[in-house]
Amino acid sequence: MGLFDFLKGPSPEQLARRAEAERRRADILNALAQGVVPNGVRTRLEGARNRTLPWTATLTPAELLIARSHGLKPIAAVAASCWLHYGWSWTEGHAEGWGMALRRLRDEAIAAGANAVLDVKMRTIPLRIDTSMDYTLIGTAVYVEGLPPSKEPIVATVPALEFVRLLEADVVPTGIAIGAHYEWLMPGTWGSDPNMRWMGNIESRQFSDLWNTVRDRAHQQLRVHARSQGNGVLAHLNFSQMFEDEDPNNRERKRYLARHIVVATTVDAKRGVPLSHGITPVVDIHAGATPLKPAGRHHESYSNESEGAI
Repeated sequence: MGLFDFLKGPSPEQLARRAEAERRRADILNALAQGVVPNGVRTRLEGARNRTLPWTATLTPAELLIARSHGLKPIAAVAASCWLHYGWSWTEGHAEGWGMALRRLRDEAIAAGANAVLDVKMRTIPLRIDTSMDYTLIGTAVYVEGLPPSKEPIVATVPALEFVRLLEADVVPTGIAIGAHYEWLMPGTWGSDPNMRWMGNIESRQFSDLWNTVRDRAHQQLRVHARSQGNGVLAHLNFSQMFEDEDPNNRERKRYLARHIVVATTVDAKRGVPLSHGITPVVDIHAGATPLKPAGRHHESYSNESEGAI
């Protein structure tokens, strides 16, 4: 663009694009305030549902072939995000952020007329904006031939192949359960010396106790979250991390924040029926082995360098 073009101001096409962008932004903000799917997204999903628009999917070609051969047809790729400020509790904020994203993902699946959302990946972006985080879920909405659209679509992290194999074994993925716990250790206070300066081999009982507490409480949350969704969990992921920081009241003293996050796909299995089909559980939301991609990453969220780790 030259100087004279700049002085002339925006062209009609540029003004039209700006107006359209503002309209979309207003639509999204209004939908967030009302807790509904934005009109633009709903129109796209209904078009994919009615086949007036092309269908989209996050599945690989091999997974698409398997899904179609078992009566699962993709409708559209769906996604949901929530940027949440933790407030006073990181533990509750983490659970609330993923819970809100899950509800929005289900709303998109309902708008698409789906029975389930498969291949769900959990993503975040590495922006350090105060005590807040982005929670994003991406998956493929599908419908099962012969069944009506569901008012409570299944949301599962398993890919299409594992989903089909589970159904054949009378194990139905029902949702995602999450447990998380954050806790501080303040060395130097009474009874909290971590023994990190001793030259010999000695256990830091304070760190051991911290990790046991954090992990136990995260798994307790997982069990509570999973209980209302099914009678078991599949291949859950455990993720631990510790941060070292300066004590704001004493800069010469360190403090430590430990967090543990556990995620699982909940399932409903017929009680008393042995799993005799030789199923190997998929490693949910993690870089693990899958029959379709034995050497590559599949569900990688907690150490995804391109999109950010949780």
